[in-house]
Amino acid sequence: MRVVGTEGTVAVMGAGAWGTALAKVLADGGSRVRLWARRNDVAAQINETRHNADYLPGVPLPSGVQATADPAEALDGLTTVLLAVPAQSLRANLETWTGLLADGATLVSLAKGIELGTLMRMSQVIVQVTAVDPSQVAVLSGPNLAAEIAAGQPAATVIACPDSGRAVALQRMLNVGYFRPYTNADVVGTEIGGACKNVIALACGMAAGVGLGENTAAAIITRGLAEISRLGVALGAKETTLAGLAGVGDLVATCSSPQSRNRSFGELLGRGETIESATKAKGGHVVEGVASCQSVLALASSYDVEMPLTDAVERVCHQGLSVHEAVARLLGRRTKPE
Repeated sequence: MRVVGTEGTVAVMGAGAWGTALAKVLADGGSRVRLWARRNDVAAQINETRHNADYLPGVPLPSGVQATADPAEALDGLTTVLLAVPAQSLRANLETWTGLLADGATLVSLAKGIELGTLMRMSQVIVQVTAVDPSQVAVLSGPNLAAEIAAGQPAATVIACPDSGRAVALQRMLNVGYFRPYTNADVVGTEIGGACKNVIALACGMAAGVGLGENTAAAIITRGLAEISRLGVALGAKETTLAGLAGVGDLVATCSSPQSRNRSFGELLGRGETIESATKAKGGHVVEGVASCQSVLALASSYDVEMPLTDAVERVCHQGLSVHEAVARLLGRRTKPE
């Protein structure tokens, strides 16, 4: 990839489905995009065929997207960097990239998760590793299924950043005819909604896998929102954020769509697959909720917040509880006012 002037150029670090889809959005909006791929063959395929067949098959990519497997080449001189690697690998990647980041760069987290061990949100990981000011860090989250956005289907998202100027600049870059970004300053609420909805989507998938219907799904989504809101408010989030695109919107899309990796993974578990066999069936791709159920539950426990659905998912994924037993445990809980 030949590096040209940096004006109007954005780095997207991670060429999975979501990183590739947002690279397309940025290019459609007039930006040049340097898309970093972990694998040389993926970068070569994107540049030579204009497709990322492994992660976003059937979607032609604009000429404004140029891929590289060299992070130094991807980041060279750029002041807007979108971080599109999985939540649990963000820290390790950032540790190798920090010295390559331009001074004052805006760093945008696209990952939805809580880090295992530290129980940090992704924006906190970014600040700790890079030592940038928190005002330089934004998060993007919403009901954003990558394949639909890449196909140009209308969607909306939230860009949360303490610095309104940076949020608006990102909004302008990403505002295309089929993708509408909104801004807010509630980083905590935006991140908690994104991290927790993956866990609830696993629960919805598990229920579908054992043959339960729409009443059950509606109950899981509604009660899932209740426990996400309890945790978010305890951490300082605004309830309006969790009632919006980054909360309810993302939760409904992820729990309802067969395109959702977390929901479809949960469905495999409900049909009796193990974590290992379900992962193999999903092509080895990362399913964020499987790790996040542990860190979300630990975070909730540290704030004395009750999250029974998250607890049930964690028991199924990591303690050998069957989905039928998890359903029985949830239905056997004492009754109480809503």
